[in-house]
Amino acid sequence: MAKILVVEDDDMLMDLMQQTLELFDHAVRSASNGVEALERARAESPDLILMDIGMPLMDGYEAMRRLRADPSTRHIPIIALTAHASVSDRKQALDAGADDYEAKPVDFDRLETKIQALLARRSS
Repeated sequence: MAKILVVEDDDMLMDLMQQTLELFDHAVRSASNGVEALERARAESPDLILMDIGMPLMDGYEAMRRLRADPSTRHIPIIALTAHASVSDRKQALDAGADDYEAKPVDFDRLETKIQALLARRSS
């Protein structure tokens, strides 16, 4: 069972993501903005982070840059989640520190495949 930190400011989407990820046998923690994501990542050391991009207080790009700059969190795989699905949006997310990218609305089977691939890569 992987511990996944889901960073999402939309309560309905957060509930959907939590329920679905738990069906895939993951333990889910949550944060509603980038500031909270940094605190939770440092305190709980999740196996993987799903990071929304457009959030209040600190957006996902800045949160990912800070996670990558911190020695205690730089190793945690991150999948960026965003409604912005252009090639330049994907590049910007990867440049900010994401290991992968998933456009909203989320295809949960595809997302689970990406999660498993990153977890396998991390453990090898």
